[in-house]
Amino acid sequence: MQALDPSDSPQSGSPLLPLTLPQAGTRRILLGLLQGLLLYGLYRAAKVHAWPSTASLLFMPLVLVTLFVPPLLISGMGHMPRRRLILWGVAAALVLAGLGCYDAWRTLDLPLPQPDPDAPGSRYSGLAGVSRPLFPTTALVFFTAAGLFIAHSLMLAGTRERRRIASYAAHFDSAWTLGVQLAFSALFTGVSWLVLLLGAQLFELVKLKFLTELMRESWFAIPVTVFAFACAMHLTDMRPAIVRGIRSLLLVLMSWLLPVAVLLIGGFLATLPFIGLAPLWSTKHAASVLLVAAAAFVVLINAAWQQGGDGKDVARVVRGAARIAALLVAPLVLIAVYALFLRVRDYGWTGDRVSAAACMLVAGCYAAGYFYAGVRPGWLPALARVNIGTAFVVIGVLLALFSPLLDPARISVNSQLSRLASGKARADTFDFAFLRFDGERFGRAALDRLARTAGGADAELVRRQVAFVRKMQSPWQRDMPQPPVDLAANLRVHPDGTRLPDTFLRTDWSLKENLSLYPDCLRRAERVCDAFLLDVSGDGKPEVLLFRNSTVHRTQYAGPDSLVLAQDAQGSWSAYASLSMPAFDCKHVYDSLAAGKVATLPSTVEDLEIGGERVRVTPIVPGATCHEARP
Repeated sequence: MQALDPSDSPQSGSPLLPLTLPQAGTRRILLGLLQGLLLYGLYRAAKVHAWPSTASLLFMPLVLVTLFVPPLLISGMGHMPRRRLILWGVAAALVLAGLGCYDAWRTLDLPLPQPDPDAPGSRYSGLAGVSRPLFPTTALVFFTAAGLFIAHSLMLAGTRERRRIASYAAHFDSAWTLGVQLAFSALFTGVSWLVLLLGAQLFELVKLKFLTELMRESWFAIPVTVFAFACAMHLTDMRPAIVRGIRSLLLVLMSWLLPVAVLLIGGFLATLPFIGLAPLWSTKHAASVLLVAAAAFVVLINAAWQQGGDGKDVARVVRGAARIAALLVAPLVLIAVYALFLRVRDYGWTGDRVSAAACMLVAGCYAAGYFYAGVRPGWLPALARVNIGTAFVVIGVLLALFSPLLDPARISVNSQLSRLASGKARADTFDFAFLRFDGERFGRAALDRLARTAGGADAELVRRQVAFVRKMQSPWQRDMPQPPVDLAANLRVHPDGTRLPDTFLRTDWSLKENLSLYPDCLRRAERVCDAFLLDVSGDGKPEVLLFRNSTVHRTQYAGPDSLVLAQDAQGSWSAYASLSMPAFDCKHVYDSLAAGKVATLPSTVEDLEIGGERVRVTPIVPGATCHEARP
């Protein structure tokens, strides 16, 4: 690739000067090392919960800027004038800072449980009780990388031709060359770590583990990884002919996949008039697969078309396949749009559907442009304008998605609340957990509003659902509370004539934390438990001893689950203890429970006090299982 020395400012139309190693090489390597040190500093601050990780509105922008701006500068050094490169870096940093601030704001109070702080890639702080996200969302990082790749390619092409919008040939060369450079840089970084791993294994053969322990240290691993990537970017830039050769070979190989793709995808489309669209809708991911197929067509068409021209050097079968593929992109996108329309009509917007709609907007630009190119004579002459125009559309769509303009969380929360208010979604089936875990800040605020303003026949149910999801420990705990059950009907109290306390019967057990501790008979209708009033704690107040499934399935002798429920000083009932059962005949136990033959006994083992803390001692009973009675 021709390059421009950063110290030069050539006049328009003058040839670009070659890259100079002493200037660009040294600066790139130093910048890569500096980036590695900064990333380690941010990682260390997050791990020990030190500033600036304590200020998410500052920390997330710093992470994004440190992660992406140095590679932009490294790639642009030697190819862009110094002033233009600095302006481009500052502009990118400002945009990234804005996106990072908004990402921090929208997820700042997201109430998720804390993962292991030492786990690699952990997005959350490791301080107990703190649930503030520290690092940008995965989607933001991924799509930021994609958007910056497109924008940087446009900048490099414009710099090369001294134009705001360069020719398509320059854009094509910049984008594909940069893509090959990034791929080989990532490969070089991975191979570098394999070499380090090999060296560590060799040293371990002679009982020296210093290199293995060194590779485990974050202060070594992070700077070395970034430094290796920066060196690879420079080395690939110093051999542009090799990069172009690899790129050309890759494009030729990919172009020959186009006839195969046309045969497969075209055959799929040809079957739809006979089998209909119903099988597609039953998969619930048809739109995603169709968009991937359309994207594959776009990539393969460009691999065959490359920079256009007369196409005489392209095989006739590949040219024919490219024209057919350009026409087939449109039906793929139209079916995907229809699938999304049906889902939104029936179930409203979700974050994934908003993102899918954004992808379909981009895909629609490609579909319309490629269809127009496919029906025109010549070697797809309109692709250049379509590709350049759609590149700007992609950047605009990404900025809108990760800013307040088209925030998927905000749109989806408003859509689902509208469905609930209009009656399209019933309160007993509405996914309130979605608001808390997928609706970001907007969903949490919506839960607060619903708890305050819920009205109508479902008001009490809505408040119970909101109270439940606020106690959920993870987004996968979707066992929503049922309407309050009649505990008196579910519990067989022993001995006969005994009545459970009114405070116990009025307790809404579905709103308790650690819901799995409590038997189903406390939360669901038609589930039976045996209940006994016993003073298990010895404080003079009775506790409730529950045996689950003690009188059902008499022929299947499953061990009875047991739980002791106690009332605290505030009058609230909760789990107090469980029972350790010795080996016994289950039928005998069931019959004894039904007859009310249960009493308390003094403990045979004393508890311990260790350092002022009470430690409960539980006797070990051999064969502590319930076995079936033998005839």
